[in-house]
Amino acid sequence: MPPFKVLLKGLATFIPGTYRLFCKGTGGTISARYCYSVWLRHLILAQNTDIPYIPKVVAEIGPGDSIGIGLAALLSGADKYFALDAFKHINSRRNIKIFDELVELFRKRERIPDERECPNIYPTLKNYDFPYQILSDELLGGFLEPGRIDSIRSELVGSNHSKGFINYFAPWYNPAVIKENSVDFIYSQFVLEHVDELELTYQAMRCWLKPQGLMSHMIDFRCHGTALDYNGHWAFSDFVWRLVKGGRPFLLNRQPLSTHLSFFKKFNFMIVDLLKYQSEPGIDHQQLSARFRNLDEQDLKTWGVFVRAQKV
Repeated sequence: MPPFKVLLKGLATFIPGTYRLFCKGTGGTISARYCYSVWLRHLILAQNTDIPYIPKVVAEIGPGDSIGIGLAALLSGADKYFALDAFKHINSRRNIKIFDELVELFRKRERIPDERECPNIYPTLKNYDFPYQILSDELLGGFLEPGRIDSIRSELVGSNHSKGFINYFAPWYNPAVIKENSVDFIYSQFVLEHVDELELTYQAMRCWLKPQGLMSHMIDFRCHGTALDYNGHWAFSDFVWRLVKGGRPFLLNRQPLSTHLSFFKKFNFMIVDLLKYQSEPGIDHQQLSARFRNLDEQDLKTWGVFVRAQKV
């Protein structure tokens, strides 16, 4: 059984109107330095040639409390950003503050916040220096041109949408919100573990990406505080998990790495990089609920994965 407090919290959310008492936001993206660090990690790990890869149309699954990561993408060369969330978490005042701070971080070519400042950000890098090899002074100077900065900021303020830098959809349930074969780069940061309609999401990403377009995802398979062991949520029956989730519209989908790999195969994505983060001990196979008895050792030990894949 889950810890008593976890079960009590889940049961309490069945009471109408109580969900908001437990909704404290998604975390992370309220900080400009967090957003800067996350985006530059995805951008750096997307490079696989000597020619700098600057995606022009980017899409983010689950931006959360702000669109700060997407704003960092715009400041480093993207011309259009799509933000797709299940619920609207963000507010304009926060986005403007984060945007102004991001502009200064890029202007100063600030070093990427590493594991000492941000120990919970993955994937890790070998080098946290500013990536001049991707964002040269000449390139970045153009991306940070005052007129361009003003245009993006005016969209955040709400006074000008003529350039169409920012496109926010919450909720999104229909792949038609983005034109087919129009996106260069799709990313998410600790989000796909929360998506209930996971197959639909992979299908949509397949639709949106251009041929040879890239996806970059950091996925967290841990229990998120619902169990004593990091993988203890796989011990709960579907009935018990329903009580833990309570009336909350989302919590965890409890899908392991193997499920994601099956969708990469089904929707014809070629995996370019697969970096697994593993832990032990946790619960063993004898403790798994009937639904998860087919998990292999890789699933059971993998608490997180960074995966980069290409549409083929």
